[in-house]
Amino acid sequence: MNDPYPSSKPVDRPRSLLERLSDLISPEPESRAELLEVLQDAHARNLIDAESLSMIEGVFQVSELTARDIMVPRAQMDAVNIADAPEAFIPFMQETAHSRFPVYEGSRDNIIGILLAKDLLRYYTDSDFDLREMLRPAVFIPESKRLNILLREFRNNRNHIAIVVDEYGGVAGLVTIEDVLEQIVGDIEDEFDLDEDDDNIVPLPDGSWRVHGLTEIEQFNEAFGTQFPDDDVDTVGGLLTNHVGHVPHRGEIITLPPLRFEVLRADARQLHLLLVRREAAAVTDAVANA
Repeated sequence: MNDPYPSSKPVDRPRSLLERLSDLISPEPESRAELLEVLQDAHARNLIDAESLSMIEGVFQVSELTARDIMVPRAQMDAVNIADAPEAFIPFMQETAHSRFPVYEGSRDNIIGILLAKDLLRYYTDSDFDLREMLRPAVFIPESKRLNILLREFRNNRNHIAIVVDEYGGVAGLVTIEDVLEQIVGDIEDEFDLDEDDDNIVPLPDGSWRVHGLTEIEQFNEAFGTQFPDDDVDTVGGLLTNHVGHVPHRGEIITLPPLRFEVLRADARQLHLLLVRREAAAVTDAVANA
């Protein structure tokens, strides 16, 4: 016989991720740190995967970081001098393989526009090619610009690059939309990644050191007892880039007595991570491995 009073109990259905997370939030978190703890606990319970957790943490991080924190420093900017002929800078653009380049006149503090690599195609077809006419307007932002605000401006204005200026109006560096997005989605990490931002110089068991490319030269000199100059550049990465005349690539070895630097991670614009040994130790290792 059919039940004349059917049950009002809802039919079971798979519970959404939001519902499962809501069960964990009891009471509701009162701070960002508590919310992150809840999310980390959700990951430990296999409610969200590691990639999702990493992206959520990246979103929180973007709201805390500024352009100063992720910009490519002025010394490592790949820029074009308006005074140079295209024949002079086109090979440089091909080597660095960027899609956009700041263009300066006189000095790097005078950025007059942005050159898109694709616009140079007209150089080969237009007899009256004028580089100035090809330039797009440059967007200038302060070092203190929050990344979440910058990302929104990039999206709304369909802009992909911004020039970062300091409090005196001088060029401090540049930041791209890709740089901001990497803070959310991350990049490919390997065994050489540093665990914390503060760990700029990490001693290793074999007597070598892992050194972040953005380590300030003053801090590096204090740690290693060296006297590398910081008049023209501020970071170890900038020092090595200036020394060899290009952005070092992964696996490249550079010697600045009394130290030998091996590049562990780098991209086309910036040196990220180094393995540093004293020259005597490097020679000993070479003999032992022979």
